[in-house]
Amino acid sequence: MDLKINNKNALVCGSTQGIGKATAIALANEGVNVTLVARNREKLKEVLSELPQHRNHSYIVADFTNPRELQEQVIKFIEKNHGFHILVNNTGGHRSGEILTASLDEFDKAFTMHIKCNHVLAQATVPFMKEQGFGRIVNIISTSVKEPIPGLGVSNTIRGAVGNWSKTLADELGAFGITVNNVLPGFTDTERLSEIIKIKANNEGKTEEEMTEIMKNYTPAKRFAQPEETASAVAFLASEAAAYINGINIPVDGGRTKSL
Repeated sequence: MDLKINNKNALVCGSTQGIGKATAIALANEGVNVTLVARNREKLKEVLSELPQHRNHSYIVADFTNPRELQEQVIKFIEKNHGFHILVNNTGGHRSGEILTASLDEFDKAFTMHIKCNHVLAQATVPFMKEQGFGRIVNIISTSVKEPIPGLGVSNTIRGAVGNWSKTLADELGAFGITVNNVLPGFTDTERLSEIIKIKANNEGKTEEEMTEIMKNYTPAKRFAQPEETASAVAFLASEAAAYINGINIPVDGGRTKSL
């Protein structure tokens, strides 16, 4: 399928590893000019070197714990270079634990990294999308938007808030040819999942190998996803082919989510 996004410009957050990196590569392979965003300059350079070199790729160094700095860096880039047709919001997870054990600082940090940063990035990129009559905002969240995951109290709370923020934005931007959708990854073979397995194994007195098999068996597919599988869903939602898909949550979880 021709996704018809050749020569579009995309801003991909959290793109030095995992699903973010896989998404940057998937979009670049579709002919998109990709701008990576993360806080580690050296890792950004490494990923940049892996993208097709015949395209106009770049990167922005910014920390998602500081939304004002992030917004300033992105606006400065747009003024000097170009606007973005595609925004992929993607930020790391948070400390595991029951919700009553979470501190207010943990909630504040999660709200800042996910709601505030998503918001300032939308504010920075949407004006260009409106001018072009084309825009795609894809938020990589979690299946906890549909079903809270035990032991991830802060994440469940904030991810749900992102889902409602994006649904509201989809209603407001649909008339401008801009869609806003959420991809909900299930258990995906990333460093974050390895951390969760280690914590769960320790809490339940099991080996990491045992916990890995238990978690795989939660899923009808009986395996973990590869980051590239989630990235494919993001690329499709960013395309012309997905123009009439707006305001939805798409689980990419091998069938684990039980709700419709």
